[in-house]
Amino acid sequence: MRIYLPCTLAELGAKAGLSPRVVHAVTPALRAALPDEDEEGLEYAAQLLAADDSLDRLDPTSVGGRRRVVVAADVPAAVVDSVDEGEEHAPSAVRLTTSVGWDDVACAHVDEPAAEGDVVAAAAGDEAALERLAERDLLWYDVSELGRLAVKANHV
Repeated sequence: MRIYLPCTLAELGAKAGLSPRVVHAVTPALRAALPDEDEEGLEYAAQLLAADDSLDRLDPTSVGGRRRVVVAADVPAAVVDSVDEGEEHAPSAVRLTTSVGWDDVACAHVDEPAAEGDVVAAAAGDEAALERLAERDLLWYDVSELGRLAVKANHV
């Protein structure tokens, strides 16, 4: 099952992989919400919803906390569960119940540095900045580039 994990640049340097959290995937609820989308469109929607959630993980006061990050990983369906009833979540939200190792990661999608101002503003509640972020595409990074990206974020 392909999942999209909202992350931070600092987490890309974690040796143990990525910890359990609410992630996004193509779920029956997402299919129902977007009945005219094909599989690729549904995957893209799940990725965008993970990008929205990544804002909640960021620390815009740190250099490495000013860009949205979404990690795409392939995991067995048995390690995801439904989100708790009563919690407000997107229709693509599922709960990852175990850590994800780097061998399971396919790639990452990261904001370009030019988006940092809007990320900081959106994290502070600026709706116009949030709308501008929604118009931006995240840049694709191969899994082999993630360690370098984390190191760069920690030294900038």
